[in-house]
Amino acid sequence: MICHACGAALSPTARFCHKCGAAVSAASQGSAGWQAGLPWAVAGAAVGALLTVVALRLGSSSGAGMGEAGGGGDGPPPASRLPAPDISQMSPEEQARRLFDRVVGLAERGAQDSVRFFLPMALGAYAQLPALDLDARYDIGVLHLAGGDGAGALAQADTILRTVPTHLYGFMLRARAYELVRDAPRARRAYAGFLRYETAERTRRRPEYAEHQNTIDAFHADAVRATGGKAS
Repeated sequence: MICHACGAALSPTARFCHKCGAAVSAASQGSAGWQAGLPWAVAGAAVGALLTVVALRLGSSSGAGMGEAGGGGDGPPPASRLPAPDISQMSPEEQARRLFDRVVGLAERGAQDSVRFFLPMALGAYAQLPALDLDARYDIGVLHLAGGDGAGALAQADTILRTVPTHLYGFMLRARAYELVRDAPRARRAYAGFLRYETAERTRRRPEYAEHQNTIDAFHADAVRATGGKAS
């Protein structure tokens, strides 16, 4: 530290110059204190950095040891699957419906890995039902479509139409299944069949139609586009 009046060298803690008696300014004291403390700060930072490196190395070694012990290695942990819904306290019908909703929702989001995981559960739940009505068979057909199985969907469509030859669900499944396998002529015929019987079928007010009214309305719009509104 230097005296601002005479230029004499001063000790870091001096408040007055020992030569001229001038008072040492606070700014000079602060600057001197900072300069005097700099070596210690640098040393402290170096020690802190060293401790950090040691800690990181120890942590890395510990993680590697855990990987070797657990067989995980350096690779990423396996991706966790979506948790299965808790259906243990539900009736068989409720279980099937819950799993149906899960699979269809996943398919709509394009999560095909999860669809493949839950699809066997959903189909198994429907297989456990004491009886399969036309609504359940339509659901099974939709599940097959979600899994990319056009043949499975067509089988359900055929069963529905053998039971009720004018039932809209049969034509809906047929059209979607033929689209899936890229059979445009047969898909168009299925759309036309839907339009041909739609008015009469809707007047019957089947309970399953009320449950899927939005789906039927959307399919009607697709059928009109596919056929130009022609039912033959």
